Amino acid sequence: MRPLVPHAADALLFDLGRVVLDIDFGKVVASWAAHAGRAPADLAGRLSPGEAWRGHERGEISDAVFFESLRASLGIDITDAQFLEGWNAIFTGEMPGIAAMLSRAAARLPLYAFSNTNAPHVAHFSRTYADVLGHFREIYLSSTIGLRKPEAAAYDHVVKAIGLPASRILFFDDSAENIAGARARGLTAVHVRSPDDVATALAALGI
Repeated sequence: MRPLVPHAADALLFDLGRVVLDIDFGKVVASWAAHAGRAPADLAGRLSPGEAWRGHERGEISDAVFFESLRASLGIDITDAQFLEGWNAIFTGEMPGIAAMLSRAAARLPLYAFSNTNAPHVAHFSRTYADVLGHFREIYLSSTIGLRKPEAAAYDHVVKAIGLPASRILFFDDSAENIAGARARGLTAVHVRSPDDVATALAALGI
């Protein structure tokens, strides 16, 4: 069944990872494994979002506490600086064609972003990708608002901040879970599997 393509919106809301910025967890694991003298395969299966990960994304725990949790879960003993180096290696560039799409869209509608993220990543991508992120009027960050997708309160917070009815905000995210959460709170949502999904939705809006 073809996905529903919305034909009207008053604002566009974008996830960042794998929608605007390309990410690769393999590079994170490779960096940490190299510092620890281990094979990446030894660590890959142990890296998964747990309570410390979620707390870090809500801004509830410090980088040091999060990295200490990783030492335990991954079974490696590397420095905080080495963890940070690998953590920021996740960003590999902009998603193909997204800068041009955002530029066109920003000429027609207000653009916003909403990301589950953490303070070190925010510091890194805000500097490294300032040009493409400059298309957004506001970027809502889980580590700043203390709420993360797919929590209902997270969507409600962002909708209220944007100041439009949820149904008039078109949301793009690569996570099926986050898409379901958004739709449950009344947003119109597009599941992004590739940049083509963004392009198709924008074309339906005449952008």
